[in-house]
Amino acid sequence: MNTNRHRHLLQQQIEVAAHGFPARLARTTSLWRWSACLLLSLVVAAVPAFADPPDGDFPRPLVIGHRGTHGYLPAHTLEGYALAIELGADFIEPDLVATKDGYLIARHEPNLIATTDVSTRPQFANRKRKAIIDGVEEEGWFASDFTLKEIKTLRAVQDFADRPQEFNGLFEIPTFEEVIALAKRKSKEKGRAIGVYPETKHPTYHKSLGLALEPRLVKILSAEGWDHYDSPVFIQSFEQSNLQELRKMTRNKLVQLVDANDVNPDGTLDYTAPFDRPYDWTVSIDPNLLSRTFAFFVTDAGLKEIKSYADGIGPWKRYIVSTVAANLPGPGEATRTLLPPNDLIERAHKAGLFVHTWTFRNEQRRLVSDYSGNPINEYLQFYDLGIDGVFSDFADTAVAARVLFKILDSPAFARCFTEGPGKRAFRRFASDDCFDLN
Repeated sequence: MNTNRHRHLLQQQIEVAAHGFPARLARTTSLWRWSACLLLSLVVAAVPAFADPPDGDFPRPLVIGHRGTHGYLPAHTLEGYALAIELGADFIEPDLVATKDGYLIARHEPNLIATTDVSTRPQFANRKRKAIIDGVEEEGWFASDFTLKEIKTLRAVQDFADRPQEFNGLFEIPTFEEVIALAKRKSKEKGRAIGVYPETKHPTYHKSLGLALEPRLVKILSAEGWDHYDSPVFIQSFEQSNLQELRKMTRNKLVQLVDANDVNPDGTLDYTAPFDRPYDWTVSIDPNLLSRTFAFFVTDAGLKEIKSYADGIGPWKRYIVSTVAANLPGPGEATRTLLPPNDLIERAHKAGLFVHTWTFRNEQRRLVSDYSGNPINEYLQFYDLGIDGVFSDFADTAVAARVLFKILDSPAFARCFTEGPGKRAFRRFASDDCFDLN
């Protein structure tokens, strides 16, 4: 890896973003606009399909289809997950909540009000109520009040108002078993490894309902034969005790998520509740845990503690590259500028932990001004920093950026990419995948 050369190019790209890109990094803005269309012809699917593909058979950095393809379709639907796979995602990410009869379904929150059409269903009008989730009162319709049969009558809707609404009401709510079946089927169809990356949503809340997520999740993965360390599975959670319990129950790879509420004007992170700490710490009687915020996890002591029960961390990307208020014209994050990256990735790697960060999005108001309105630039920065995986609402952009990063980083990759891995110069590599070139 020609790291110094690439970092120089990337720094040049960020510094001159406001004045246009160096010719070596970008030809015209239109190049990036059609990169998503080009992607379907770029994605190389050369890894043989098998029932239980080990994690080592995935390209790096991993591209995780966040909630499926949330940038294009309603979150957490089989159609959204299938599109993420079609666009090149290595993993698909179902958030898991429990139904009244104990099934695990893919929804972003136990409250169904924002992600389904339940509010339009007169037969369920009397189910609307208030509930306390992680210390916050919410009103709506909750998955734990519905049987799976009833859930299957609902349809998913897009909860981001600035994203396509044409697909609302078309797609069912899938079970976790259905998501795994899709991943396995698509893996065989595409001839490449495809994994699942479930998140246990609000485990303390579910335990209070008598619907603990942990044994249900472990039972499903065991029944599917995906309960080994090398299975194409990562289990993630914002709570710590949930992962510590899972460590005793499964050999699957575990990931400690690290949250915060917002970024302050000076670039420090805001820890307003309920995003101040894992909720299991909040309800504990342990003064040590109550004195902490999520920030503890990114200290050296915190990383060491995580390593005792998990395999990786999933920090919000602002833990790695933060931003400051700059009062620039533009919507949302476009008004801010980047701070220099910190050393979290390096320290996590030294602690024996991989780092998967979130969430990457294409919209202008979700891109800091330094990226000059081009989402590719954000991926290139994080890929260059050594990130191990990214959660993206737009898997096509993430995969296209990965190809572009490899071209910048390795002349051998560029040759392999155009000439093919079967050429004499590349026969020393055991795999037929150009992404195995370093």
